[in-house]
Amino acid sequence: MSTFTAKAIKQTFMELLNKKPLNKITVKDIAEECGINRNSFYYHYNDIPSLLEEIFTEEAETLVTNQKESTTFYEQLLSAVDFAIENRAAVYHIYNSASREMFERYLEKISNKTVSSYISQVSRDYNISERDKSALVLYYKCLLIGFVIDWLSSDMKYDLRDQLRRICILFDGAMLGAIKKGSELNTKA
Repeated sequence: MSTFTAKAIKQTFMELLNKKPLNKITVKDIAEECGINRNSFYYHYNDIPSLLEEIFTEEAETLVTNQKESTTFYEQLLSAVDFAIENRAAVYHIYNSASREMFERYLEKISNKTVSSYISQVSRDYNISERDKSALVLYYKCLLIGFVIDWLSSDMKYDLRDQLRRICILFDGAMLGAIKKGSELNTKA
């Protein structure tokens, strides 16, 4: 029963967050929507930020667990931003709240994992140094975070999926070119 209640609390919270800003949601709202009392909420969570932290942690773990090798960088990027796209209003409300830093930590974690995984996959057959791999991960991770933050800052006025697809088409081969260059430099050293 306890797991069921915690799941219902998270689901209800996300539903409310997709409807209204984070600072307008109270424990009372969540409890009433869930059909539980406030003590049941506090049995599972200290407060709303701890609930939000658990949701982000679970989403990040799900992404890491379910991430498969992708044939394209675009597919890999979409796996990282799916939660944001599927929960547009909720993510927007979090981004424009006092919990923005929590969202940015989540975004950094999943971006790092996504990019690291893909670069490891693509660079398997090349003699690229760990230092150069780390530099590439940093570069592409920062780009991905920048794309998502720009999308949120622009009130999500454009289609993030389409924009990422277009960027991947325009820069197709750039990552492999950098990996090959890193491999050449490592071989000469």
